[in-house]
Amino acid sequence: MPVNGRSTRRQMLARTGALGVSIAFAGSLSELFAGTAAAQTLGRRGYGPLVPDPNGLLDLPEGFRYQVLSREGDRLRSGEGRVPSHHDGMAAFAARSGGPRGRVHLVRNHENRVDAAIPVPAVEGLTYDPAGKGGCTVLTLDGRNTVLSERVALAGTAVNCAGGPTPWGTWLSCEETEDKAGTNGHTKDHGFVFEVDPANPRRTGAVPLTAMGRFQHEAVAVDPRRGIVYETEDAFLKPFGLFYRFLPDRPLGGTGSLRAGGRLQAMRVPGVPDLSSVQETGARFDGIEWVDVPDPLASGTPVRLQDFGRRGITHAQKLEGCYWGGRSVYFVSSFAHSADGSAADHYGQVWRYDPAARRLTLVVVFGPDTDLQLPGESPDNICLAPSGGLMVCEDGSGAQHVFGVTRRGEVYALARNRQAITSTATEAGGTPEEPEWGEFAGVTFSPDGRTMYVNCYTPGTTFAVTGPWRG
Repeated sequence: MPVNGRSTRRQMLARTGALGVSIAFAGSLSELFAGTAAAQTLGRRGYGPLVPDPNGLLDLPEGFRYQVLSREGDRLRSGEGRVPSHHDGMAAFAARSGGPRGRVHLVRNHENRVDAAIPVPAVEGLTYDPAGKGGCTVLTLDGRNTVLSERVALAGTAVNCAGGPTPWGTWLSCEETEDKAGTNGHTKDHGFVFEVDPANPRRTGAVPLTAMGRFQHEAVAVDPRRGIVYETEDAFLKPFGLFYRFLPDRPLGGTGSLRAGGRLQAMRVPGVPDLSSVQETGARFDGIEWVDVPDPLASGTPVRLQDFGRRGITHAQKLEGCYWGGRSVYFVSSFAHSADGSAADHYGQVWRYDPAARRLTLVVVFGPDTDLQLPGESPDNICLAPSGGLMVCEDGSGAQHVFGVTRRGEVYALARNRQAITSTATEAGGTPEEPEWGEFAGVTFSPDGRTMYVNCYTPGTTFAVTGPWRG
């Protein structure tokens, strides 16, 4: 997720405290919430201004409160080592057995590279490559969000960024890398998807789902009716990433079924080689094509560079979040910069693909800031809230936010990283800088809809946010 980016005017304003949080937002919100019954009456407005946190961690609206569930460097309750660095994608699952009702398994990615300060501890039976520093951990919580256990669920992987839940209650963890064996000290090829059973990680082990492709994975979403898995590729530099679908040989076969293999395809939008060239919300493209990937394992050439035939394939910069809603899959392009080679500039798009109609629609466009006429920060992880709203993790510079988006197209701040404000302010004043937190990541809700869980990327911190959620 983090990008080695350029210094921006937004970043400089953040350091002086002059930056507002309002961002422009255009699009058809009814489409985003089509799959949630609550969206018909709820999620229509925000929760009021953010109240500064006296503890200097997380600003929330009045009536909301947070708990710190886990911090990088603390001891894992399992005794396997320390809580790893770089908290990223996340999902919450109801614990269906082994305790009272209301328990939750919270599975969390760690986007660790070779230089990670605290790697995911290697655990026998759960480690893919002993040289890999990434993986997943699982927190088990009671009905009051008290942490009952915290343990390793997957180790020996690399750059575990996002992923997505399956209809059968497992987590698909995605490696955002294309390192091959012998690169960065790795002993095995990387760039795969791994399945994690949050209730019993040893049931799934550390087995790469190789048929789903080897590329810079970001997020996935599963069609609950057909079992097709949609995948985004986060490629910052040209050639940019692709949007994929995986047609499993055993669709909806339950835990382990994706190991049976299948066919990987990439999306072609006729006449549109680069999605950034589309600027108007509501723009619609029918007759979407899916082209077989020549070499899903990218044994010689990265997938996005392979030969997809005379008509080519459709690329997009920074494809990130992905989720299923109603009868469609939605995916995010965080930004596009013409200076990087994109066809046009934008500050965030949300696309909707309707498989039944084979139709792609540009639903939402973010930015620029309405108050300062600056680029709105890039949307990253994204999820539907039980109240019918959309929650978006901001990935940019300075103060970071979790934004809510209402059905009327209003954008409001639900959470703000207070420590990031402090660090940039002290830097501007010439005093020693406190550690700056990275972006928010992994926003998700408990199965009962009463708690929002979210990570700060660095130093890795997992929060539980409760309050007067509507609905």
